[in-house]
Amino acid sequence: MSGKTENEKPVRDKPWMFRTYAGHSTAKASNELYRKNLAKGQTGLSIAFDLPTQTGYDSDSPLARGEVGKVGVPVSHLGDMRTLLDGIPLGEMNTSMTINAPAAWLLSLYVSLADEQGTDRGKLTGTTQNDIIKEYLSRGTYVFPPDPSLRLIKDVIVFTNQEVPKWNPTNVCSYHLQEAGATPAQELAFALATAQAVLDRVKESGEVPEERFPKVVAAISFFVNAGVRFVTEVSKMRAFVDLWDEIARDRYGVEDPKLRRFRYGVQVNSLGLTEPQPENNVYRILLSMLAVTLSKKARARAVQLPAWNEALGLPRPWDQQWSLRLQQIVAYETDLLEYGDIFDGSEVIERKVEELKEQAREELAKLDAMGGAVACIDYMKEALIASNAARVADIERGDQVLVGVNAYTETEPSPLDSGVEGILTVPESVEIEQVAALQAWRQSRDNKAVNQALKDLKEAAAEGRNIMPPSIAAAKAGVTTGEWGTVLREVFGEYRAPTGIGAAHAVDEARMVEIRELVRQVSGKLGRTLTFVVGKPGLDGHSNGAEQIAVRADDAGMNVVYDGIRLTPAEIVAQAKEAKAHVVGLSILSGSHVSLVRDVVQKLREAGMSDVPVVVGGIIPQEDVNILKQCGASAVYTPKDFQLNEIMTGIVTLVDQNVDALAKAG
Repeated sequence: MSGKTENEKPVRDKPWMFRTYAGHSTAKASNELYRKNLAKGQTGLSIAFDLPTQTGYDSDSPLARGEVGKVGVPVSHLGDMRTLLDGIPLGEMNTSMTINAPAAWLLSLYVSLADEQGTDRGKLTGTTQNDIIKEYLSRGTYVFPPDPSLRLIKDVIVFTNQEVPKWNPTNVCSYHLQEAGATPAQELAFALATAQAVLDRVKESGEVPEERFPKVVAAISFFVNAGVRFVTEVSKMRAFVDLWDEIARDRYGVEDPKLRRFRYGVQVNSLGLTEPQPENNVYRILLSMLAVTLSKKARARAVQLPAWNEALGLPRPWDQQWSLRLQQIVAYETDLLEYGDIFDGSEVIERKVEELKEQAREELAKLDAMGGAVACIDYMKEALIASNAARVADIERGDQVLVGVNAYTETEPSPLDSGVEGILTVPESVEIEQVAALQAWRQSRDNKAVNQALKDLKEAAAEGRNIMPPSIAAAKAGVTTGEWGTVLREVFGEYRAPTGIGAAHAVDEARMVEIRELVRQVSGKLGRTLTFVVGKPGLDGHSNGAEQIAVRADDAGMNVVYDGIRLTPAEIVAQAKEAKAHVVGLSILSGSHVSLVRDVVQKLREAGMSDVPVVVGGIIPQEDVNILKQCGASAVYTPKDFQLNEIMTGIVTLVDQNVDALAKAG
């Protein structure tokens, strides 16, 4: 037991921080949500930014069209940050910001607001995710090439070490690695290799005195994923604790055990949430949460839970409240926090921990031998694609059971399902209002001060000076997110991460015979190999679905064209025209599916390719399926369509139905 008072009452450990990952529509609407959640007992903020903000664009950028406020809150300038955090004293709040490529900028806005409030920077606590390597591998909100990206991370770390010492400047994120299919050993190794790459860059810079470097190591936090494989997840977290302690001690010479602690927050696995029978997700969320709270040695410092219906779309405030109440029940109604680590001495857990540590050490040694995480981006991406392909195949075969999806699919109508009101939707008027407010902001500011701030920012970026001081000055002058992003794009350039789909991976040959024969037959009718262009329009970078479709189509014998994420509709149509595509597939997860599909179909018609069928996949509400078909989509696939060979058969059949026109077109 952790201890007793004189009256023999247990002394309870302090609970982890309760968070919900939230933000949508506008800064004002998000602020209202935050204040309601805090009033309900949430103890920290976790801000979700929309895709334009995450990729360094303003809300009125052509690339932002259809994406504003959809998967998070738009923050284009200091005024938006003021509104977002109105009435929330920053000196008393622990704020997590899921932001990566523009992390230096959003932190600059946050620090500028704290300065306005008269808050001592030394009192600010929170986290900027600021992990760019996993963006290249899994999440896709990268902007700049690896070297300048690491330089920006280094700048933030150096600045916070001096000015904002309680802030976690980098939150190494293995969460999205697991979402992209990482095995537990890969999740351990790839995340730890990323942390090493960041710390090595800071150490090599010489910008932090040697005596302060242990504080830099201590400020690195992690953000992990927890799934329902309970024993494995508990063991993984205990392995993380041991391995990080080893790395901090042996690689970086940190002597104080307190500074070697593995400090992490967790979002439980959203990949494992199902669209069919979504009420079952409540049990999945609870089991996943227990994996990161039961072991005191490896307990999360902050937990944010998805909502039961997140596989369907944005959760409503009531859905988020339900997830928050789950945390509070575990923390306050159970006796979990009254005892020491209940897994200490468990032979089963210790054996699994040692197995995972050994596998992770082997993988880390391989990455080190290849030059470290940055040099291994291609290798890691290909490994994730292969692992995810194996996971998908296990689900298709039924070797991995998903209740309600590939087993026990019989169901009663759910009283929780309230149709169009079952999820939160963002009206198109939000984008119009946000753009108008942004333009008014530009008209009201001192443009001379803005131009000087941008000039100073560009010079600092080009000369290698720390990016934070000129970014904070720019924030206070009224510079916008898009203007900050444009300046740094001019200096650093942009980057396209590897797709990883060319890697060798295991194929269940017996299951491919029938679909390969169908592809061969239709290709014969067409006069050449059936060509399938897979596109990711918009700013969404979650590419797992597109990658697995591209991999399976390639296995089936199609000629696949897939060039990665963040393509405009015009670029996708240009690819289709050049490749003489027989079918175009669009993967969209950000809620902007209607406008993007409409745009692609219109541009195909203008290019004389109206006979080319368009298929769409993503998190698409049922009520939008008919709308997409009215826009010109020939087929729509959602997460309930997990049998990839059936999707392949449907795609090839669509081509076969239009084979004469497509063959005539060449």
